[in-house]
Amino acid sequence: MGLIKAGTGAAGGVLADQWKEYFMCEAIPADILAVKGRKKVSGRSSNTKGADNIISNGSVIAVADGQCMLIVEQGKVVEVCAEPGEFIYDTSTEPSIFTGGLNAETILAVFENIGKRFTFGGEAPKDQRVYYFNTKELIGNKYGTPSPVPFRVVDRNIGLDMDIAIRCFGEYSYRITNPLLFYTNVCGNIGDSYERSEIESQLKTELLTALQPAFAKISDMGIRYSSLPGHTTELADTLNEVLSSKWRDLRGIEIVSFGVSSVKASEEDEQMIKEMQRNAVFRDPNMGAAHMVGATAAAMQSAAQNPNAGAAMAFMGMNMMGNAGGQNIQNLYQMGADKRQMEQQAPANGSWQCGCGAVGTGNFCMQCGAKRPEPKQEKGWFCPNCGTKSHGNFCTNCGTRKPV
Repeated sequence: MGLIKAGTGAAGGVLADQWKEYFMCEAIPADILAVKGRKKVSGRSSNTKGADNIISNGSVIAVADGQCMLIVEQGKVVEVCAEPGEFIYDTSTEPSIFTGGLNAETILAVFENIGKRFTFGGEAPKDQRVYYFNTKELIGNKYGTPSPVPFRVVDRNIGLDMDIAIRCFGEYSYRITNPLLFYTNVCGNIGDSYERSEIESQLKTELLTALQPAFAKISDMGIRYSSLPGHTTELADTLNEVLSSKWRDLRGIEIVSFGVSSVKASEEDEQMIKEMQRNAVFRDPNMGAAHMVGATAAAMQSAAQNPNAGAAMAFMGMNMMGNAGGQNIQNLYQMGADKRQMEQQAPANGSWQCGCGAVGTGNFCMQCGAKRPEPKQEKGWFCPNCGTKSHGNFCTNCGTRKPV
């Protein structure tokens, strides 16, 4: 028994005279996942009293876009068709598989495992049913974490690696990618239709459970929790990987899109992260000096507003702030300038800068061929009194003045 695609160029209505029943399914609503196909008797057919669960030889089965049709005999799937068009049911052929836009390899593997195990010698069995599955993307599935879930925050710039708690809200979409698994393990022989609401609660619970390991993999990529709305594609792929055993391999369902509307950490965690990042910034002397300038200005404003203190107290507060911790603003700015100069002048890994502007590492410039300059020898003088070599105006050993 199998399906034969009906030719569009059949002439004279000869093919139409052989059709016994016409199975079809109107547009499947978004809240329906599977529905039983209904028989529409052709006006040109003499078979008007056929049983509901018997498919006559030569019957036509229509499949629309976004649908997958299964023929079930005695509870076993014997035909699969996800390709739009009209098909003739022929009892003399082998079972057929039209995978359409679905994964052909997966469908074939499942069909071999749960497909037809026996034949009926060309005779129709006692129970045959046609089911249509909604293979369109099912959108608008809302989710939200009722309680905070752990999220690992990694900031390698400041050496931060800690766990915080976040709340996440949004919507996700999924689709049935393997109707055979969905029929076998989820809906089975339904009498009329299988609604989306019957499985929605279970899917949402499993999705929220999978968010924790998915967040862990996302954080390992260096993505911050505040940047999750911009990385929904990676999050959807990660969720599919985490949920593969329960959704894809068991039910034939995969997540298509995962949207994040809002992600929020607790105020305590956010304040702690900001404080640690700000303190790390102050390792730069220039940033520390700028912060000290702001603190000094704030101290002067506060002191000036005090009628009992006056301007003198304001300047005293400025000096105290400027010299706090053994450093003052000028020293910090000088440290920053020295650091920048060293970074600009000091060649990395023994490299040197040629007069043409190129940076070389060997003995000759690879841009212009100039020879690497010899390191400058520091000039000094020997003390006539003790013989110590010095570089200043006085001997560092005995204090004798440098001879003229």
